[in-house]
Amino acid sequence: MSAGAAYDVVIIGAGPAGLAAAVYTGRGRLQTVVLEKAIPGGQILLTDWVENYPGFPEGIAPFELTDNFRKQAEKFGAVIETDEAKRIRREENDWMVHGQSKEYRARAVIIASGAAYRKLGIPNETRLTGKGISYCATCDGPFFRDAVVAVVGGGDNALTEAVLLTKFCRKLYILHRRDQFRAIKILQERVFANPKIEVLWNCVVDAAEGEHHLERIIVRSSKEDRVFPLPLDGLFVSIGMDPHTEFARGVVELNEWGEVKVDSRMATSQPGIYAAGDVADACPKQVATAVGAGVHAALSVNEYLESLE
Repeated sequence: MSAGAAYDVVIIGAGPAGLAAAVYTGRGRLQTVVLEKAIPGGQILLTDWVENYPGFPEGIAPFELTDNFRKQAEKFGAVIETDEAKRIRREENDWMVHGQSKEYRARAVIIASGAAYRKLGIPNETRLTGKGISYCATCDGPFFRDAVVAVVGGGDNALTEAVLLTKFCRKLYILHRRDQFRAIKILQERVFANPKIEVLWNCVVDAAEGEHHLERIIVRSSKEDRVFPLPLDGLFVSIGMDPHTEFARGVVELNEWGEVKVDSRMATSQPGIYAAGDVADACPKQVATAVGAGVHAALSVNEYLESLE
């Protein structure tokens, strides 16, 4: 593995949080490198259209939005490297980020590596993502006005999203693999009281079907021991997220879900390491809040580095 250059800050992840942080660290004249293992943009690229980001009343394509983030970060001097962070370690007064191909030395680190929505792992799920299959009701709910949709899941987030979706759809199914929800009671009460919602207990999704857009799912009922098609316009998968924090385990404190624990300044348990976006425990899973958290982390990094001088 070759040794890379020394930087003021290494930002791990080029989603909205990481790129927003890079704009601010770049403007602050901090030498910045952003590590991204795939295409800059993050989870937002899984959505079909972004219509809830301020400043775009007609909405904007997710790739166009994040590509503008990238161009702006590079305009202010940030270097974007295609590399995957594998490990972080302390070396004297700096942090060393071990990538797949290089090592990056920096005085500060911003972890903005995001999180992956858990998938059902069913046939056609990837092909129909953004074409009827979604993982974020807040992002995509308005696209399903007067539609028939389903939510898969039984936790707090699944039931919250189900209630939200009833503001738009005409009929909603909740499919849960057990015979009772794990969500808090008040959310269960709201679901049971909503006339638009029908709960399908002891059910799992075997497949998604549709030529160019989701048309139906294949449901397996363990209680009734039968398989049946369920015509749908939309399927919202809400079975959790897995933060990308493997490289940070044992370095910064994580919560029970693997998210990086941060304080009000986006600081982690280690001096000089900050976190923002979906990977952090204090950030709602939205583009706008990820951008805000990235900016906050960048400003905190600037204050931290000034304090060292």
